Amino acid sequence: MTTMRVRVSLLVTAVLAALAVAPPVAAFERAGDRKILVFAGRQEVPTIDPSVKYDWSIRMMQQALYDALVKYVGNPPEIVPWLAERWESSPDARTWTFHLVRNARFHTGDPVTAEAVRWSFVRTLRLNAGPAWMLSDFLKEDAIKVLDDYTIQFTLTQPYAPFLSFVPWWYVMNPKQVLTQEQSGDLGQKWLTDHEAGSGPFRIKRWEQGVLYEIEAVDGYWKGWPSKDHVGGVILKIVREAAAQRAALLRGEADIVEGLSADDFDQVARMPGIVVPNHPGMTTFGIKLNTQKAPTKDPNLRKALAYAFDYEALLKIYNGNAVLQTSPFPNATRGHIGVPGFYRQDLARAKEFLAKSAYPQGGIELEYVYVQGLEEERKMGLVLIDNLARLRLRLKLVPLTWPNMVARGAKVDTSPEMMAVFTTPVSTDPDAVAYQYHKNSWGKYYGSAFYANDGVWALIERARTVARWEERAPLYAEIQKRIAADAPEIFGMLANRRWGMRDYVKGFVFSPVRFTGEVDLYPLAVAAQ
Repeated sequence: MTTMRVRVSLLVTAVLAALAVAPPVAAFERAGDRKILVFAGRQEVPTIDPSVKYDWSIRMMQQALYDALVKYVGNPPEIVPWLAERWESSPDARTWTFHLVRNARFHTGDPVTAEAVRWSFVRTLRLNAGPAWMLSDFLKEDAIKVLDDYTIQFTLTQPYAPFLSFVPWWYVMNPKQVLTQEQSGDLGQKWLTDHEAGSGPFRIKRWEQGVLYEIEAVDGYWKGWPSKDHVGGVILKIVREAAAQRAALLRGEADIVEGLSADDFDQVARMPGIVVPNHPGMTTFGIKLNTQKAPTKDPNLRKALAYAFDYEALLKIYNGNAVLQTSPFPNATRGHIGVPGFYRQDLARAKEFLAKSAYPQGGIELEYVYVQGLEEERKMGLVLIDNLARLRLRLKLVPLTWPNMVARGAKVDTSPEMMAVFTTPVSTDPDAVAYQYHKNSWGKYYGSAFYANDGVWALIERARTVARWEERAPLYAEIQKRIAADAPEIFGMLANRRWGMRDYVKGFVFSPVRFTGEVDLYPLAVAAQ
Protein backbone atom coordinates (compact mmCIF):
# COMPACT_ATOMS: atom_id res chain seq x y z
CA MET A 1 0.00 0.00 0.00
CA THR A 2 2.80 2.42 0.89
CA THR A 3 4.60 1.75 -2.40
CA MET A 4 1.41 2.38 -4.36
CA ARG A 5 0.84 5.71 -2.57
CA VAL A 6 4.40 6.81 -3.32
CA ARG A 7 3.99 5.92 -6.99
CA VAL A 8 0.70 7.85 -7.21
CA SER A 9 2.26 10.86 -5.49
CA LEU A 10 5.24 10.80 -7.84
CA LEU A 11 2.94 10.51 -10.85
CA VAL A 12 0.83 13.50 -9.72
CA THR A 13 3.98 15.56 -9.09
CA ALA A 14 5.38 14.61 -12.49
CA VAL A 15 2.15 15.61 -14.23
CA LEU A 16 2.09 18.95 -12.43
CA ALA A 17 5.73 19.56 -13.30
CA ALA A 18 5.07 18.76 -16.95
CA LEU A 19 2.18 21.20 -17.02
CA ALA A 20 4.32 23.86 -15.40
CA VAL A 21 7.16 23.43 -17.92
CA ALA A 22 4.91 24.25 -20.86
CA PRO A 23 4.63 28.04 -20.93
CA PRO A 24 1.00 28.89 -20.13
CA VAL A 25 -1.08 31.05 -22.38
CA ALA A 26 -2.81 33.81 -20.41
CA ALA A 27 -6.35 32.69 -19.64
CA PHE A 28 -7.82 36.16 -19.71
CA GLU A 29 -9.62 36.94 -22.90
CA ARG A 30 -9.53 40.21 -24.78
CA ALA A 31 -12.54 42.16 -25.99
CA GLY A 32 -11.01 45.14 -27.73
CA ASP A 33 -8.83 46.71 -25.07
CA ARG A 34 -10.69 44.92 -22.25
CA LYS A 35 -9.10 42.05 -20.34
CA ILE A 36 -11.68 39.45 -19.36
CA LEU A 37 -10.70 37.32 -16.36
CA VAL A 38 -11.61 33.61 -16.31
CA PHE A 39 -12.69 32.14 -12.95
CA ALA A 40 -13.04 28.33 -12.89
CA GLY A 41 -15.55 27.29 -10.22
CA ARG A 42 -17.54 24.14 -9.49
CA GLN A 43 -20.72 25.80 -8.23
CA GLU A 44 -23.46 27.13 -10.49
CA VAL A 45 -25.42 30.37 -10.10
CA PRO A 46 -29.06 29.20 -10.19
CA THR A 47 -30.40 32.71 -9.50
CA ILE A 48 -29.05 36.20 -8.96
CA ASP A 49 -32.20 37.65 -7.40
CA PRO A 50 -30.91 39.55 -4.33
CA SER A 51 -34.11 38.83 -2.39
CA VAL A 52 -34.29 35.10 -2.98
CA LYS A 53 -31.07 33.23 -2.29
CA TYR A 54 -27.36 33.48 -1.60
CA ASP A 55 -24.33 31.20 -1.43
CA TRP A 56 -20.73 31.84 -2.45
CA SER A 57 -21.22 31.80 -6.24
CA ILE A 58 -24.54 33.64 -6.16
CA ARG A 59 -23.28 36.32 -3.82
CA MET A 60 -20.05 36.81 -5.78
CA MET A 61 -22.16 37.70 -8.79
CA GLN A 62 -24.74 39.69 -6.82
CA GLN A 63 -22.06 41.95 -5.36
CA ALA A 64 -20.60 42.51 -8.82
CA LEU A 65 -23.98 43.49 -10.29
CA TYR A 66 -25.54 45.36 -7.35
CA ASP A 67 -24.60 47.82 -4.64
CA ALA A 68 -25.70 48.05 -1.02
CA LEU A 69 -25.82 50.95 1.40
CA VAL A 70 -22.53 49.80 2.94
CA LYS A 71 -19.92 47.15 2.17
CA TYR A 72 -17.55 44.81 4.00
CA VAL A 73 -13.92 45.40 3.03
CA GLY A 74 -10.62 43.96 4.24
CA ASN A 75 -9.34 41.78 7.05
CA PRO A 76 -10.42 42.28 9.75
CA PRO A 77 -13.65 43.18 7.93
CA GLU A 78 -14.63 46.82 8.11
CA ILE A 79 -17.97 48.30 7.09
CA VAL A 80 -17.36 51.20 4.71
CA PRO A 81 -19.76 53.68 3.04
CA TRP A 82 -21.06 52.71 -0.39
CA LEU A 83 -24.48 53.89 -1.61
CA ALA A 84 -24.73 55.62 1.76
CA GLU A 85 -22.06 58.25 2.32
CA ARG A 86 -22.84 58.45 6.05
CA TRP A 87 -25.33 57.24 8.65
CA GLU A 88 -26.28 57.63 12.30
CA SER A 89 -28.23 55.63 14.85
CA SER A 90 -30.14 56.49 17.98
CA PRO A 91 -28.48 55.69 21.34
CA ASP A 92 -30.71 52.64 21.79
CA ALA A 93 -29.79 51.26 18.30
CA ARG A 94 -33.45 51.36 17.26
CA THR A 95 -33.49 54.14 14.65
CA TRP A 96 -30.98 54.17 11.78
CA THR A 97 -30.74 57.00 9.24
CA PHE A 98 -28.72 56.73 6.03
CA HIS A 99 -27.71 59.60 3.74
CA LEU A 100 -27.16 58.49 0.14
CA VAL A 101 -24.55 59.62 -2.35
CA ARG A 102 -26.10 61.70 -5.10
CA ASN A 103 -24.15 60.40 -8.09
CA ALA A 104 -25.08 56.70 -8.00
CA ARG A 105 -26.87 55.44 -11.11
CA PHE A 106 -28.50 52.16 -12.03
CA HIS A 107 -27.31 50.56 -15.25
CA THR A 108 -30.40 52.03 -16.96
CA GLY A 109 -29.22 55.53 -16.04
CA ASP A 110 -31.92 56.01 -13.39
CA PRO A 111 -30.68 57.58 -10.13
CA VAL A 112 -30.38 55.44 -7.00
CA THR A 113 -32.80 57.14 -4.61
CA ALA A 114 -34.10 56.57 -1.12
CA GLU A 115 -37.33 55.25 -2.66
CA ALA A 116 -35.35 52.58 -4.54
CA VAL A 117 -33.73 51.57 -1.25
CA ARG A 118 -37.11 51.44 0.50
CA TRP A 119 -38.67 49.36 -2.28
CA SER A 120 -35.74 46.91 -2.31
CA PHE A 121 -35.90 46.31 1.45
CA VAL A 122 -39.69 45.91 1.33
CA ARG A 123 -39.42 43.43 -1.55
CA THR A 124 -36.95 41.27 0.36
CA LEU A 125 -39.11 41.34 3.48
CA ARG A 126 -42.24 40.40 1.50
CA LEU A 127 -40.59 37.50 -0.30
CA ASN A 128 -39.20 36.35 3.06
CA ALA A 129 -36.30 34.47 1.50
CA GLY A 130 -32.58 35.01 0.98
CA PRO A 131 -31.31 37.62 3.46
CA ALA A 132 -34.78 38.36 4.92
CA TRP A 133 -34.07 36.35 8.08
CA MET A 134 -31.27 38.74 9.04
CA LEU A 135 -33.62 41.64 9.81
CA SER A 136 -37.22 40.44 9.59
CA ASP A 137 -37.57 39.97 13.36
CA PHE A 138 -36.89 43.69 13.87
CA LEU A 139 -37.81 45.48 10.65
CA LYS A 140 -41.33 45.92 9.25
CA GLU A 141 -42.34 47.43 5.92
CA ASP A 142 -44.11 50.48 7.33
CA ALA A 143 -41.10 51.38 9.48
CA ILE A 144 -38.93 52.19 6.45
CA LYS A 145 -39.40 55.89 5.72
CA VAL A 146 -38.15 58.06 2.86
CA LEU A 147 -37.24 61.41 4.45
CA ASP A 148 -36.21 62.95 1.13
CA ASP A 149 -34.81 61.76 -2.21
CA TYR A 150 -31.47 60.87 -0.64
CA THR A 151 -32.28 60.12 3.00
CA ILE A 152 -33.89 56.97 4.34
CA GLN A 153 -34.71 55.96 7.90
CA PHE A 154 -35.29 52.54 9.46
CA THR A 155 -37.11 52.31 12.80
CA LEU A 156 -36.82 48.86 14.34
CA THR A 157 -39.46 47.22 16.49
CA GLN A 158 -36.90 47.00 19.29
CA PRO A 159 -33.22 47.81 19.71
CA TYR A 160 -30.96 45.65 17.56
CA ALA A 161 -27.26 46.44 17.83
CA PRO A 162 -26.17 44.10 14.97
CA PHE A 163 -28.41 45.89 12.43
CA LEU A 164 -25.59 47.59 10.50
CA SER A 165 -23.55 44.37 10.31
CA PHE A 166 -26.23 42.75 8.11
CA VAL A 167 -26.99 45.71 5.82
CA PRO A 168 -24.10 44.93 3.38
CA TRP A 169 -26.06 41.92 2.10
CA TRP A 170 -29.27 43.83 1.29
CA TYR A 171 -28.73 44.91 -2.29
CA VAL A 172 -30.59 47.77 -3.91
CA MET A 173 -32.63 47.10 -7.07
CA ASN A 174 -34.16 49.47 -9.60
CA PRO A 175 -37.93 49.25 -8.92
CA LYS A 176 -38.81 50.95 -12.19
CA GLN A 177 -36.95 48.29 -14.17
CA VAL A 178 -38.09 45.30 -12.10
CA LEU A 179 -41.79 46.18 -12.08
CA THR A 180 -41.90 46.37 -15.86
CA GLN A 181 -40.95 42.67 -15.82
CA GLU A 182 -43.42 41.58 -13.15
CA GLN A 183 -45.52 38.51 -13.94
CA SER A 184 -48.67 37.66 -11.99
CA GLY A 185 -47.56 39.71 -9.00
CA ASP A 186 -44.22 37.91 -8.58
CA LEU A 187 -42.33 41.18 -7.98
CA GLY A 188 -40.07 40.29 -10.89
CA GLN A 189 -38.81 37.01 -9.43
CA LYS A 190 -38.86 35.07 -12.69
CA TRP A 191 -37.07 37.82 -14.60
CA LEU A 192 -34.46 38.48 -11.89
CA THR A 193 -33.40 34.85 -11.91
CA ASP A 194 -31.06 35.54 -14.83
CA HIS A 195 -31.36 39.32 -15.33
CA GLU A 196 -30.19 42.17 -13.13
CA ALA A 197 -31.47 45.59 -12.13
CA GLY A 198 -28.48 46.93 -10.27
CA SER A 199 -26.04 49.80 -10.04
CA GLY A 200 -22.92 47.69 -9.43
CA PRO A 201 -19.55 47.77 -11.19
CA PHE A 202 -20.54 45.02 -13.68
CA ARG A 203 -23.50 44.16 -15.89
CA ILE A 204 -24.53 40.85 -17.47
CA LYS A 205 -23.13 39.99 -20.90
CA ARG A 206 -23.78 36.22 -21.24
CA TRP A 207 -25.72 33.89 -18.96
CA GLU A 208 -25.56 30.24 -19.98
CA GLN A 209 -27.01 28.35 -17.03
CA GLY A 210 -24.77 25.55 -15.82
CA VAL A 211 -22.04 26.43 -18.33
CA LEU A 212 -20.72 29.95 -17.84
CA TYR A 213 -21.73 33.37 -16.55
CA GLU A 214 -20.08 36.42 -18.09
CA ILE A 215 -20.26 39.94 -16.73
CA GLU A 216 -18.65 43.08 -18.18
CA ALA A 217 -17.33 46.16 -16.44
CA VAL A 218 -19.56 49.23 -16.48
CA ASP A 219 -17.88 52.18 -18.17
CA GLY A 220 -18.21 55.21 -15.95
CA TYR A 221 -19.24 53.20 -12.88
CA TRP A 222 -20.45 55.83 -10.43
CA LYS A 223 -18.00 54.74 -7.70
CA GLY A 224 -15.04 54.72 -10.07
CA TRP A 225 -12.47 51.95 -10.35
CA PRO A 226 -9.55 51.35 -7.95
CA SER A 227 -7.07 50.63 -10.77
CA LYS A 228 -6.57 51.68 -14.37
CA ASP A 229 -5.84 48.00 -15.09
CA HIS A 230 -9.18 46.85 -13.66
CA VAL A 231 -10.67 43.81 -15.34
CA GLY A 232 -12.94 44.52 -18.28
CA GLY A 233 -15.12 41.60 -17.32
CA VAL A 234 -15.22 38.20 -15.66
CA ILE A 235 -16.28 34.78 -16.94
CA LEU A 236 -17.30 32.35 -14.22
CA LYS A 237 -16.81 29.04 -16.01
CA ILE A 238 -18.29 25.91 -14.46
CA VAL A 239 -15.63 23.20 -14.13
CA ARG A 240 -17.06 20.26 -12.21
CA GLU A 241 -13.93 18.41 -11.07
CA ALA A 242 -11.12 19.77 -8.91
CA ALA A 243 -8.53 17.98 -11.07
CA ALA A 244 -9.83 19.79 -14.15
CA GLN A 245 -9.74 23.12 -12.30
CA ARG A 246 -6.13 22.53 -11.30
CA ALA A 247 -5.15 21.58 -14.84
CA ALA A 248 -6.89 24.66 -16.26
CA LEU A 249 -4.94 26.90 -13.89
CA LEU A 250 -1.62 25.26 -14.73
CA ARG A 251 -2.24 25.40 -18.47
CA GLY A 252 -3.26 29.04 -18.27
CA GLU A 253 -6.87 28.32 -19.20
CA ALA A 254 -8.13 29.84 -15.94
CA ASP A 255 -6.91 32.88 -14.02
CA ILE A 256 -8.49 31.97 -10.67
CA VAL A 257 -9.72 28.65 -9.26
CA GLU A 258 -11.43 27.79 -6.00
CA GLY A 259 -12.08 24.57 -4.11
CA LEU A 260 -8.90 22.62 -4.77
CA SER A 261 -7.84 19.96 -2.28
CA ALA A 262 -5.26 20.83 0.36
CA ASP A 263 -2.64 18.79 -1.49
CA ASP A 264 -3.43 20.48 -4.80
CA PHE A 265 -3.19 23.95 -3.30
CA ASP A 266 0.21 23.08 -1.78
CA GLN A 267 1.45 21.70 -5.11
CA VAL A 268 0.28 24.51 -7.38
CA ALA A 269 1.67 27.08 -4.94
CA ARG A 270 5.15 25.79 -5.84
CA MET A 271 4.61 26.29 -9.56
CA PRO A 272 6.04 29.34 -11.35
CA GLY A 273 3.49 31.96 -12.31
CA ILE A 274 0.94 30.90 -9.67
CA VAL A 275 0.16 32.42 -6.29
CA VAL A 276 -2.06 30.96 -3.57
CA PRO A 277 -3.48 33.53 -1.13
CA ASN A 278 -3.72 31.82 2.26
CA HIS A 279 -5.74 33.49 5.02
CA PRO A 280 -7.28 32.38 8.32
CA GLY A 281 -11.02 32.49 7.84
CA MET A 282 -14.24 32.49 9.83
CA THR A 283 -15.64 29.40 8.09
CA THR A 284 -16.11 26.59 10.58
CA PHE A 285 -16.35 22.90 9.78
CA GLY A 286 -18.71 20.97 12.01
CA ILE A 287 -20.55 17.68 11.94
CA LYS A 288 -24.15 18.47 12.80
CA LEU A 289 -25.81 15.84 15.01
CA ASN A 290 -29.59 15.47 14.75
CA THR A 291 -30.60 16.23 18.33
CA GLN A 292 -34.31 15.52 17.80
CA LYS A 293 -34.18 11.97 16.42
CA ALA A 294 -32.70 8.79 17.84
CA PRO A 295 -30.01 7.71 18.25
CA THR A 296 -28.28 11.14 18.32
CA LYS A 297 -31.15 12.59 20.34
CA ASP A 298 -29.30 11.02 23.28
CA PRO A 299 -26.95 13.72 24.69
CA ASN A 300 -24.60 11.13 26.16
CA LEU A 301 -24.17 9.49 22.77
CA ARG A 302 -23.44 12.91 21.23
CA LYS A 303 -20.78 13.57 23.85
CA ALA A 304 -19.30 10.13 23.25
CA LEU A 305 -19.02 10.98 19.55
CA ALA A 306 -17.46 14.34 20.34
CA TYR A 307 -14.79 12.79 22.57
CA ALA A 308 -14.12 9.92 20.16
CA PHE A 309 -13.28 12.13 17.17
CA ASP A 310 -9.62 12.63 16.22
CA TYR A 311 -9.45 16.41 15.90
CA GLU A 312 -5.75 16.44 15.05
CA ALA A 313 -6.62 14.49 11.89
CA LEU A 314 -8.42 17.60 10.62
CA LEU A 315 -5.20 19.57 10.72
CA LYS A 316 -3.40 16.79 8.85
CA ILE A 317 -6.09 16.64 6.17
CA TYR A 318 -5.52 20.35 5.55
CA ASN A 319 -1.74 20.03 5.75
CA GLY A 320 -1.67 22.35 8.74
CA ASN A 321 -3.67 25.10 7.01
CA ALA A 322 -6.36 25.12 9.70
CA VAL A 323 -6.86 25.68 13.42
CA LEU A 324 -9.13 23.76 15.77
CA GLN A 325 -12.21 25.40 17.20
CA THR A 326 -12.12 26.37 20.85
CA SER A 327 -15.77 27.41 20.97
CA PRO A 328 -18.95 27.13 18.89
CA PHE A 329 -18.03 30.65 17.69
CA PRO A 330 -15.23 31.28 15.15
CA ASN A 331 -12.10 32.85 16.63
CA ALA A 332 -12.58 36.17 14.81
CA THR A 333 -16.15 36.63 16.06
CA ARG A 334 -16.56 39.47 18.50
CA GLY A 335 -17.04 38.09 22.01
CA HIS A 336 -15.42 34.72 21.25
CA ILE A 337 -14.11 32.88 24.31
CA GLY A 338 -12.12 29.70 24.63
CA VAL A 339 -14.63 27.39 26.29
CA PRO A 340 -12.95 25.60 29.22
CA GLY A 341 -12.58 21.86 28.62
CA PHE A 342 -13.63 22.13 24.99
CA TYR A 343 -13.85 18.80 23.18
CA ARG A 344 -10.69 16.98 22.13
CA GLN A 345 -10.15 13.29 21.55
CA ASP A 346 -10.36 11.38 24.83
CA LEU A 347 -11.38 7.74 24.34
CA ALA A 348 -11.74 7.11 28.06
CA ARG A 349 -14.32 9.89 28.35
CA ALA A 350 -15.97 8.76 25.12
CA LYS A 351 -16.50 5.29 26.58
CA GLU A 352 -17.71 6.83 29.82
CA PHE A 353 -20.45 8.80 28.07
CA LEU A 354 -21.32 5.85 25.83
CA ALA A 355 -21.89 3.75 28.96
CA LYS A 356 -24.37 6.39 30.20
CA SER A 357 -26.24 6.41 26.89
CA ALA A 358 -29.05 4.19 25.64
CA TYR A 359 -26.41 2.34 23.61
CA PRO A 360 -23.78 1.29 26.18
CA GLN A 361 -22.56 -1.61 24.01
CA GLY A 362 -22.53 0.37 20.77
CA GLY A 363 -23.80 -1.94 18.07
CA ILE A 364 -25.63 0.71 16.01
CA GLU A 365 -24.94 2.28 12.63
CA LEU A 366 -24.84 6.02 12.09
CA GLU A 367 -25.10 7.85 8.79
CA TYR A 368 -22.50 10.47 7.83
CA VAL A 369 -23.65 12.66 4.94
CA TYR A 370 -21.11 14.82 3.13
CA VAL A 371 -20.73 16.81 -0.08
CA GLN A 372 -20.17 14.58 -3.07
CA GLY A 373 -16.77 15.26 -4.61
CA LEU A 374 -15.40 17.14 -1.60
CA GLU A 375 -12.38 15.01 -0.80
CA GLU A 376 -11.64 16.56 2.59
CA GLU A 377 -15.09 15.69 3.91
CA ARG A 378 -14.73 12.13 2.62
CA LYS A 379 -11.40 11.83 4.44
CA MET A 380 -13.05 13.10 7.60
CA GLY A 381 -15.60 10.33 7.23
CA LEU A 382 -12.83 7.75 6.97
CA VAL A 383 -11.31 9.12 10.17
CA LEU A 384 -14.70 8.80 11.86
CA ILE A 385 -15.06 5.17 10.77
CA ASP A 386 -11.83 4.32 12.59
CA ASN A 387 -12.68 6.45 15.65
CA LEU A 388 -16.18 5.06 16.14
CA ALA A 389 -15.08 1.46 15.62
CA ARG A 390 -13.38 1.77 19.02
CA LEU A 391 -16.83 2.32 20.50
CA ARG A 392 -18.29 -0.57 18.49
CA LEU A 393 -20.25 1.92 16.39
CA ARG A 394 -20.55 1.57 12.62
CA LEU A 395 -20.57 4.47 10.18
CA LYS A 396 -22.14 4.64 6.74
CA LEU A 397 -20.69 7.28 4.40
CA VAL A 398 -23.31 8.88 2.14
CA PRO A 399 -22.12 11.40 -0.49
CA LEU A 400 -24.82 13.79 -1.75
CA THR A 401 -24.89 16.89 -3.90
CA TRP A 402 -25.16 20.06 -1.84
CA PRO A 403 -28.79 20.80 -2.85
CA ASN A 404 -29.79 17.27 -1.82
CA MET A 405 -27.96 17.68 1.49
CA VAL A 406 -29.79 20.93 2.17
CA ALA A 407 -33.09 19.23 1.36
CA ARG A 408 -32.39 16.34 3.72
CA GLY A 409 -31.32 18.67 6.51
CA ALA A 410 -34.52 20.70 6.24
CA LYS A 411 -36.66 18.29 8.29
CA VAL A 412 -36.13 16.43 11.55
CA ASP A 413 -37.30 13.16 10.06
CA THR A 414 -34.92 13.27 7.10
CA SER A 415 -31.89 15.02 8.58
CA PRO A 416 -29.13 12.42 9.04
CA GLU A 417 -27.50 11.55 12.34
CA MET A 418 -24.31 13.26 11.18
CA MET A 419 -24.02 15.91 8.46
CA ALA A 420 -20.76 17.59 7.45
CA VAL A 421 -21.29 21.35 7.13
CA PHE A 422 -19.04 24.34 6.47
CA THR A 423 -20.61 27.53 7.81
CA THR A 424 -19.48 31.12 7.27
CA PRO A 425 -21.05 33.84 9.44
CA VAL A 426 -22.46 36.68 7.36
CA SER A 427 -21.33 39.20 9.96
CA THR A 428 -18.64 39.66 12.60
CA ASP A 429 -21.34 40.25 15.19
CA PRO A 430 -21.85 37.22 17.47
CA ASP A 431 -25.58 37.23 16.77
CA ALA A 432 -24.84 35.87 13.29
CA VAL A 433 -23.39 32.72 14.88
CA ALA A 434 -25.56 32.44 17.98
CA TYR A 435 -28.73 32.60 15.92
CA GLN A 436 -27.71 29.42 14.10
CA TYR A 437 -28.59 27.65 17.37
CA HIS A 438 -31.97 29.34 17.75
CA LYS A 439 -35.23 27.54 16.98
CA ASN A 440 -35.85 29.92 14.08
CA SER A 441 -32.86 28.38 12.30
CA TRP A 442 -34.41 24.91 12.25
CA GLY A 443 -34.62 23.70 8.67
CA LYS A 444 -31.69 25.78 7.46
CA TYR A 445 -28.53 23.84 6.58
CA TYR A 446 -26.70 25.43 9.51
CA GLY A 447 -29.62 24.51 11.79
CA SER A 448 -29.79 20.87 10.72
CA ALA A 449 -28.92 19.72 14.25
CA PHE A 450 -32.36 21.02 15.33
CA TYR A 451 -30.81 22.17 18.58
CA ALA A 452 -33.28 22.84 21.41
CA ASN A 453 -32.57 24.60 24.68
CA ASP A 454 -35.09 27.12 25.98
CA GLY A 455 -32.52 28.75 28.23
CA VAL A 456 -30.03 29.27 25.42
CA TRP A 457 -32.77 30.57 23.11
CA ALA A 458 -33.75 33.13 25.76
CA LEU A 459 -30.13 34.27 26.11
CA ILE A 460 -29.81 34.64 22.33
CA GLU A 461 -32.99 36.73 22.18
CA ARG A 462 -31.81 38.90 25.06
CA ALA A 463 -28.29 39.44 23.71
CA ARG A 464 -29.42 40.62 20.29
CA THR A 465 -31.67 43.35 21.74
CA VAL A 466 -29.16 44.91 24.16
CA ALA A 467 -27.49 48.04 22.77
CA ARG A 468 -24.37 48.21 24.99
CA TRP A 469 -21.57 45.75 24.22
CA GLU A 470 -20.55 45.65 27.88
CA GLU A 471 -23.91 44.02 28.61
CA ARG A 472 -23.92 41.76 25.55
CA ALA A 473 -20.43 40.26 26.00
CA PRO A 474 -21.15 38.18 29.14
CA LEU A 475 -24.37 36.89 27.57
CA TYR A 476 -22.47 35.56 24.57
CA ALA A 477 -19.85 34.00 26.82
CA GLU A 478 -22.59 32.06 28.58
CA ILE A 479 -24.22 31.11 25.27
CA GLN A 480 -20.98 29.57 24.02
CA LYS A 481 -20.52 27.53 27.20
CA ARG A 482 -24.08 26.21 27.21
CA ILE A 483 -24.12 25.24 23.54
CA ALA A 484 -20.84 23.38 23.97
CA ALA A 485 -22.20 21.52 26.99
CA ASP A 486 -25.14 20.22 24.91
CA ALA A 487 -22.88 18.90 22.08
CA PRO A 488 -25.28 19.52 19.16
CA GLU A 489 -22.39 18.97 16.78
CA ILE A 490 -18.80 17.86 16.62
CA PHE A 491 -17.08 21.24 16.58
CA GLY A 492 -14.19 20.87 14.18
CA MET A 493 -11.89 23.47 12.76
CA LEU A 494 -11.48 26.65 10.79
CA ALA A 495 -9.70 25.97 7.52
CA ASN A 496 -7.61 28.67 5.92
CA ARG A 497 -9.21 30.22 2.86
CA ARG A 498 -7.24 29.64 -0.32
CA TRP A 499 -7.53 30.26 -4.04
CA GLY A 500 -5.14 29.51 -6.87
CA MET A 501 -4.48 32.37 -9.26
CA ARG A 502 -2.05 33.45 -11.94
CA ASP A 503 0.48 35.99 -10.70
CA TYR A 504 -0.68 38.68 -13.12
CA VAL A 505 -4.00 38.89 -11.26
CA LYS A 506 -3.70 41.87 -8.93
CA GLY A 507 -5.94 43.65 -6.45
CA PHE A 508 -7.24 40.59 -4.60
CA VAL A 509 -8.60 41.66 -1.19
CA PHE A 510 -9.48 38.98 1.36
CA SER A 511 -12.32 39.43 3.83
CA PRO A 512 -13.29 36.57 6.18
CA VAL A 513 -17.03 37.32 6.00
CA ARG A 514 -17.06 36.16 2.39
CA PHE A 515 -18.07 32.57 1.74
CA THR A 516 -15.64 29.78 0.85
CA GLY A 517 -15.02 30.42 -2.86
CA GLU A 518 -16.30 33.99 -3.00
CA VAL A 519 -14.05 36.76 -4.32
CA ASP A 520 -14.77 40.48 -4.49
CA LEU A 521 -14.41 41.02 -8.24
CA TYR A 522 -14.52 44.84 -8.12
CA PRO A 523 -10.87 45.51 -7.13
CA LEU A 524 -9.33 42.85 -9.41
CA ALA A 525 -6.90 43.92 -12.12
CA VAL A 526 -4.86 42.14 -14.80
CA ALA A 527 -1.27 43.34 -14.98
CA ALA A 528 -0.22 41.14 -17.93
CA GLN A 529 0.37 42.73 -21.33
